Amino acid sequence: MPNDFNDSDSMIQGKYLDPKADLTFKKVFGEHPELVKSLLNALLPLDEGKQIEHVEYMTPEMVPENPGKKNSVVDVRCRETGGRHFIVEMQMRSDYVGLLPTGRKNWNNEFQQRVILNAAKAVVKQLKPNEDYSLLQPVYALNLINDVGFDAGPDEFYHDYAIVNVAHSDRIIEGLRLVFVELPKFKPHTIKERKMAVLWLRFLTEIDKSTMEAPAELLENPETAQALQILEKSAYTEAQLYAYENYWDAVYNERGAIRHGYKQGMAQGMAQGMAQGMAQANRENAAKMKAKGIDFGTIAEVTGLSPEEIVSL
Repeated sequence: MPNDFNDSDSMIQGKYLDPKADLTFKKVFGEHPELVKSLLNALLPLDEGKQIEHVEYMTPEMVPENPGKKNSVVDVRCRETGGRHFIVEMQMRSDYVGLLPTGRKNWNNEFQQRVILNAAKAVVKQLKPNEDYSLLQPVYALNLINDVGFDAGPDEFYHDYAIVNVAHSDRIIEGLRLVFVELPKFKPHTIKERKMAVLWLRFLTEIDKSTMEAPAELLENPETAQALQILEKSAYTEAQLYAYENYWDAVYNERGAIRHGYKQGMAQGMAQGMAQGMAQANRENAAKMKAKGIDFGTIAEVTGLSPEEIVSL
């Protein structure tokens, strides 16, 4: 796991703040359109010749038309001038809730459902009453996850979801694309052919509160160099640094609570499983003893079953 989760001391030790924190992520990608444009072009599955040229920010709060419906806020929401819509989210975890029998992590689908809801809202809110459906523009949701286990495959960190024909996956209905990137799985050698993708993912995975000196490759690139400058600790007010520290405290506390709850659940589950297994073994033994004609009193004494339970076997 990233250093942030292994260190309970949230004091800032280096020159930079961590870009994954809510405050810094929104400052880098929610206030500088050229940087979020670069990030989107690098990480989204855009066809050749269809790179984003210019973006404009939209309100991250998506209020439903019906007051009774659920309101939601995303980290960054923007659109290409006259075209595609984009949502960018930095997620610190994927709602880990235990292990499947296969040994794979089991993830709560609340996060995935929230991504679908926000992307669907970005589609619906494009049209005013009586406007033609042909005016709808594609929506891309880029979700950066600072955790592992969202999808199958120990080395697969990039997950691209589209609306496809089940029998012919090459047939895609355009209009909605969901991309998930598991940051801890990223290794620079995995996507050498996409320089900016590597640089942005290195920026998100290698820069943290203990970084004294940024990698030369990030400083030499104009876009990541600008993002690094935004992260410099000296550029933040005391109040902002206090909010930044409180954010990490909340992350540590939440993760600790999840781990504690998981351990309690595992212990309870093991106890219940052992009890059920013992009860089943007692019933099987009682049935064998009954078949051999052993008296019910002895069977009850050995297995702990009541005479009524022994009769029913």
